[in-house]
Amino acid sequence: MRDISDLKTAVAFGGVDADTGWEQVPGGAPGVQQKMLSGALDEAAGRGVRTRLIRFLPGTVAPDVFVHDYWEEVYLIDGDLTAAGQDHGAPSYACRPPGTPHGPFASLGGCLFFEIQYYV
Repeated sequence: MRDISDLKTAVAFGGVDADTGWEQVPGGAPGVQQKMLSGALDEAAGRGVRTRLIRFLPGTVAPDVFVHDYWEEVYLIDGDLTAAGQDHGAPSYACRPPGTPHGPFASLGGCLFFEIQYYV
């Protein structure tokens, strides 16, 4: 069995401040923000796992189609999302294996995701 203890450190159960700690997603469209919860993803080395919240501010449009080499699981907690021309409301879920194209995205009223990205 593989030792995965080096992928993430323990995080005690506790509250999450949803108002502070947000930052622009590197390389993301304006209005797409992240709040890191745990872990790290090293895309250059192809290893790691990260858990984060993602939010789209109201009126955000992310016009690009994304393809990456890691797994991604996304749970839409709140708000509205248009993904590849289809409208979705919360709660919604997506699982994207490596190489899965996804996008473009938009959110008229804004939205909040819980996201886990990882290499296997």
